[in-house]
Amino acid sequence: MKTITIEGQLRTETGKKHARQLRSQGLVPGVIYGGSQEVNFSAPVLAFKRLVYTSEFQIAQINVDGKSYKCILKDIQTDKVTDELTHLDFLELVEDKKVVATIPMKFTGTAAGVKSGGKLVIKMKSLKIKTLPKHLQENIEVDLTNLELNENIRVEDVKNEHYEILNSPRIPIASIVMTRQLKQEEAAAAPAAGAAAGASSAAKPAAAKK
Repeated sequence: MKTITIEGQLRTETGKKHARQLRSQGLVPGVIYGGSQEVNFSAPVLAFKRLVYTSEFQIAQINVDGKSYKCILKDIQTDKVTDELTHLDFLELVEDKKVVATIPMKFTGTAAGVKSGGKLVIKMKSLKIKTLPKHLQENIEVDLTNLELNENIRVEDVKNEHYEILNSPRIPIASIVMTRQLKQEEAAAAPAAGAAAGASSAAKPAAAKK
């Protein structure tokens, strides 16, 4: 799994005034919780960019005051006007303690319904799961190969022996819908099929007269 290393400085003062002072120096305050003790720290705003502005699930290794903390990002606070980072919350990964994380899905295979002319519609891009830190991974693979036209894959269809999936099981995550072209083709084919059936039934009495 991809790991982003962040070099932080221990932060002994808290409060809005101190946070403003840090941000004026290009630093962003953060907190690490979930371990044996809570750690307040700050780091340059650029150090968080690769972790925050991505859809990938990554581990953060935060080095503070000679200690290293393996974490996942849990919450981001931004300025309502400028959208700049103002605070970050990290959860420390403890070996025997389960964590809740949001993992992106990776869709594999070409759906049978797409081969038939349908269109793939992705309705969810990630799942909320609970697992031990050692089972965390970059993504959850979802095979679409057997998904037919007008069918859905739902949360309950995703299986992983190490994950407790916390989303509602009946929510669709992907479906194959008819394209406009396919609907037009089916609409055009229906009258043609009806006409062919009518012609066939009309021909039977004529043959009987002979």
